[in-house]
Amino acid sequence: MAGPAGKNEGEGSRTAARAYNKDTRDFVDSGKVDQKAKEAAKAVDGAEGKALKQAEAEGKSHRKQ
Repeated sequence: MAGPAGKNEGEGSRTAARAYNKDTRDFVDSGKVDQKAKEAAKAVDGAEGKALKQAEAEGKSHRKQ
């Protein structure tokens, strides 16, 4: 990710970490965590469940051991 003035920060970008942390804090502060957790559980248990589990398995198949 490019940092200030377009400078490449490489792996471990501080700019990206700050943005991620801010967005995470904003989401937690929004009070929507419980609502979104319930929606996610409903999706996993519902019609989307099979596709979500397949996507999870696909993602895990690419991880380093």
